[in-house]
Amino acid sequence: MFRDRTDAGRQLAEALADRGVSPEVVLAIPRGGLPPGRVVADRFDAPLDVIVARKLGAPNNPELALAAVAEDGSVWRNDELIARLDVTDEYVDAERVRVGDEAREKAEQYRTGPFPSLRDRRVAVVDDGIATGATMRACLARVRAAEPASIAVGVPVGPTDTIDDIAASADTVVCVETPAAFRAVGAYYERFDQVSDEDAMATLRSR
Repeated sequence: MFRDRTDAGRQLAEALADRGVSPEVVLAIPRGGLPPGRVVADRFDAPLDVIVARKLGAPNNPELALAAVAEDGSVWRNDELIARLDVTDEYVDAERVRVGDEAREKAEQYRTGPFPSLRDRRVAVVDDGIATGATMRACLARVRAAEPASIAVGVPVGPTDTIDDIAASADTVVCVETPAAFRAVGAYYERFDQVSDEDAMATLRSR
């Protein structure tokens, strides 16, 4: 159990260090990933930036992620689920454009300059937790395309099966807690208040 996102960031930073991870760039997934991301970035004296993706929800069930789209258009798709629900290509393509535009606009809202160069640099991608991993996978596709030296994923909590799946897309995955009977991410925090855009941007620029 974590007291709040800052406490989770402290524990995550130490877990990353214990695994030999020393990022040169930390990318936080907003909004909830920014408080732990700030702690991790400060621990390793690394710059902090954001990486943004949006879920592509199923028809009539927007919380069920069929895919996710990152700010640069990188896509992760759950093709098995798309086929099982018989979702049309037309729906997926239209939603991909829409949520991709949302991701890009949100990134522009947070970022004061261009996306940082990741080529040949050690990168850590941080969030406040993982449930399905859809957003994280789209973010990792975006990071991988930038040709970093290595990619580490750092999260305080997530289900074992998702963590194992994410490992295929990163060089290192560090998760502080992997509960056997995973519930929602917020269930593992004493305080899990919503992070506003204003607070997120202040955290990003606080160093």
